[in-house]
Amino acid sequence: MTAATSPFGDADRPDATGRQGDPASTTSTVVVPPAHSMLALLGARDEFLRTLERAVPEVDVHVRGNEITLTGPTPAVELVRQALTELIAVVATGQSLTAETVEQVVRMVRADDDQHPAQVLTANILSNRGRTIRPKTANQKAYVDAIDAHTIVFGLGPAGTGKTYLAVAKAVQALQAKTITRIILTRPAVEAGERLGFLPGTLSEKIDPYLRPLYDALHDMLDPAVIPKLMAEGTIEVAPLAYMRGRTLSDSFIILDEAQNTSPEQMKMFLTRLGFNSTMVVTGDTTQVDLPGGVRSGLRVVEGILTGLEDIAFCRLTSADVVRHRLVSAIVDAYARHEGDRPEAARPDRRRGRR
Repeated sequence: MTAATSPFGDADRPDATGRQGDPASTTSTVVVPPAHSMLALLGARDEFLRTLERAVPEVDVHVRGNEITLTGPTPAVELVRQALTELIAVVATGQSLTAETVEQVVRMVRADDDQHPAQVLTANILSNRGRTIRPKTANQKAYVDAIDAHTIVFGLGPAGTGKTYLAVAKAVQALQAKTITRIILTRPAVEAGERLGFLPGTLSEKIDPYLRPLYDALHDMLDPAVIPKLMAEGTIEVAPLAYMRGRTLSDSFIILDEAQNTSPEQMKMFLTRLGFNSTMVVTGDTTQVDLPGGVRSGLRVVEGILTGLEDIAFCRLTSADVVRHRLVSAIVDAYARHEGDRPEAARPDRRRGRR
């Protein structure tokens, strides 16, 4: 039921099944503080309320003034009550809700982790041109916190989980706070299953297609007119991984993207570039290795080598942290199931690069 004024009083309102006194059903009332707008909480034409009802259809929701009454099975009512409490906390910060925010809050409450969704969804990293970048899941918040607390952080997870995007946001934040003097973005120049041949143009034009995702993230976070100036000054450097050899990178925020396409030797070379007052973030997805057959992924072996070392953190994101179109999460899960269901003999022999 959408928002409506009920003809029943609180004492004699029937439960979600139409039966009074059903022990499997309960009623709970959430009172929205008068200082908060019901429109901001429920959305235009009750859009957010309908989203909440679709997410937890077992609960019957009635709105009267600034009171929201929930009726239904006890666990479901408690879930909606907690979700509403978190949404009220988000609105209290002045942040506008969206249908996606409501869905995310319900997922986080249902996951029953120790994080409060309001704390996660209001942790701003960067604001630019009216747009605020912030973590959207508990794992993303843990990833961002790890970058603040450690010198080297590995962000591991499938496409769309914000590994690179959040790392670039933290880099720009550090540059604006003047805790570092330059940002270095790098990735291995490995084609994703296609042979692009000899690209025309200058050296910069040849490597730009490989580095385009990093440029896209920068353009979301900085004024596009400023980026060429910062790059000309060397404040922001975007370069292929091969250009890192022989360098010592101090006072820098360094991001290695698509690290699953590094060899163990390249990974070691990159990590040993670390200088003083620098932060390194290594991102990648070990299920999307594009290396030729027989070449091991440096990202696959590095965790076994570095686990336990002080000031190094490994953060894992999952399909639940995908913040692209909702189908991306479903696609990631479907591929994971497919790989798990395949007979062992049909899986690629990663040691020899053949079936």
